[in-house]
Amino acid sequence: MSGGTLRTISIERTAKARYDVHNVRGGTISIGEGEDTDFTPVELLLVAIAGCTAIDIDYITSKRAEPLELSATANGDKIRSAEHGNHMTNLEVTFTVTFPEGEAGDAAREVLPMALQRSHDRLCAVGRTVEAGTPVTMKLSQ
Repeated sequence: MSGGTLRTISIERTAKARYDVHNVRGGTISIGEGEDTDFTPVELLLVAIAGCTAIDIDYITSKRAEPLELSATANGDKIRSAEHGNHMTNLEVTFTVTFPEGEAGDAAREVLPMALQRSHDRLCAVGRTVEAGTPVTMKLSQ
């Protein structure tokens, strides 16, 4: 990305409740309502939260040592509420990160908690946006 702030995706219907999602770099994924193997929009929200922090952790720790494993599981409850409508609660991301033995691995292990905290508190735009409760504007094109 060149230093701009705007991020854009587009979606197009391919069948009832199925869509192809495109980014400006040419990437494409399919989404649906969970009746097949396609990811649902809620699953993609979990992917975005976990993936954003995984990338942050990777950048910070791999300066010291390449991880032997860096994986995550994200989950939450999708609920219906008369007051708030459908939404997610109890969002939780659990990371498993291992580094090789030795001085470099020790250095990476030492900064890992700080990397996780920095991602949560400052770096991960996805998690920060969810926690900030940023308004979403919906409109129809003219």
